[in-house]
Amino acid sequence: MTYIVAENLVKQYQNGHAPVTAISDINFEIEAGELVAIMGESGAGKSTLLSIMGAMNAPTSGSLRVDDIDIYSLKQDQRADFRREFLGFVFQSFHLIPYLTVAENVMLPLATVKKSGREKQAMAEKALASVGLQGKSHRLPNQISGGEKERVAIARAIVNQPRVLLADEPTGNLDSKTTRDIMELLQRLNSEDMTIIMVTHSHECAGYTQRILQVYDGRLVDSG
Repeated sequence: MTYIVAENLVKQYQNGHAPVTAISDINFEIEAGELVAIMGESGAGKSTLLSIMGAMNAPTSGSLRVDDIDIYSLKQDQRADFRREFLGFVFQSFHLIPYLTVAENVMLPLATVKKSGREKQAMAEKALASVGLQGKSHRLPNQISGGEKERVAIARAIVNQPRVLLADEPTGNLDSKTTRDIMELLQRLNSEDMTIIMVTHSHECAGYTQRILQVYDGRLVDSG
């Protein structure tokens, strides 16, 4: 089932008096349950494209539909609701708050969810268990390894059970063994019907995905 549809996406930024085009005339479709890599050189437009897909960066023109919802026709508060319900985000920098425990970091997306503290704790524990971090919920970020920090970031991204996970260079700061562990984790989450779109420079990481969207100078040159 076609789940995400991008049509004629263009994003321009103003640089002085001249517009700079970050992405131009991008079209693609992603099926529900796919694991897709976005690849390209630095500055090719990968992260811009991912931020548009994350309902955080309105395109200059074109449209993005997710589950038949035209994302950028939504009002700001509706778009925030959409992000909370549909999307999880994983970034290259872990963005963990150092003075919060692992579980408290994972619970951050639940701040506006109308559930009791006990229910939120249970949701965090479940997310941590799904990424293999049982028993580490009370540790601080400086008490766990880099690979474990990435797993915490993934647990935080999936604690709301989003339908789509967006990951921007999720293994960029990790060694080769930990990278394989994280990619195998993403594959497992994908096998549980989560749609995952990942920006990566790594051909090894892209090898774990089902399809690659290749971006060059802001244009999609291959979607096979």
